[in-house]
Amino acid sequence: MSKIIVTCAITGSIHTPSMSPHLPVTADEIAGQAIGAAKAGAAILHLHARDPASGRPSAALAHYLGFLPRIRAACDAVVNLTTGGSAIMTLDDRLAAPLALCPEMCSLNMGSMNFALYPMLGRRTEWLHDWEEPFLRNSDDLVFKNTPRDIEGVLRRMGEERGARFEFECYDVGHLYMLRHFADRGLVRAPVFIQFVMGVLGGIAAEPEHLEHLKATADRLFGDDYLFSVLAAGRQQMSIAEKAAAMGGHVRVGLEDNLYIAKGQLARSNAEQVEKVRGIVEALGRTLATPAEARAMLGLKGPEAVGF
Repeated sequence: MSKIIVTCAITGSIHTPSMSPHLPVTADEIAGQAIGAAKAGAAILHLHARDPASGRPSAALAHYLGFLPRIRAACDAVVNLTTGGSAIMTLDDRLAAPLALCPEMCSLNMGSMNFALYPMLGRRTEWLHDWEEPFLRNSDDLVFKNTPRDIEGVLRRMGEERGARFEFECYDVGHLYMLRHFADRGLVRAPVFIQFVMGVLGGIAAEPEHLEHLKATADRLFGDDYLFSVLAAGRQQMSIAEKAAAMGGHVRVGLEDNLYIAKGQLARSNAEQVEKVRGIVEALGRTLATPAEARAMLGLKGPEAVGF
């Protein structure tokens, strides 16, 4: 079967430090875990920054520069910077570091949506930082804004002007039609790399039949001009990854998407999740793509053209 690209999302902006002692927060932790994930087989590293003192998601260029040069010096994985940042950030904040750093690749959310994190509160009563509980609780009134104007701006500023390619994050079927709209306008060119994001409350659920529907819809809209990858937030992470790999797709894992490695067992690192999904996809006869192979498959500009 074809080569499979494994993406690892290292820290994200959803989980809070109180949820796991293994969630990377400092520059040393993010760099170390990213390098470990690359050595375990991740060809792409999807990266957010955090404030090392508070653990909050951060858009500060200085926080990105705390770990990006170290990652680039230690491995050849593709660096994929978020433009989603955090749902509570403005678009200008979310874009500040990617605009300055000119990465090979960045993410792009394909629609506005409810982004409900408050079920993560659970029974927890003790928090490491005073921002965590209100951040989660107030997500019952949170809309993650990604309007057509926003999307066009990112496509032009990051794509046309800086040569980045995109991980198009599609949280529901309607997002695929929005992506087709921009392809029809000439702002998206093949090969299109679609990330089906499943399991976030407000988007499509992480259920096998939904993945089949997303794939069938993308087939109709994009034909042979796209590649798809799949992430499932939470406990369906590995089962959906297995189905995606069996369907010929690519996969994403990482502590941004799921803090666990098994039921009731926290993952000790991002590399542990990469190693587990590697075993799953290799058992299906798939071979992991190297970073160089991923660059060729996705038409990336190469690491020599980035700004860090």
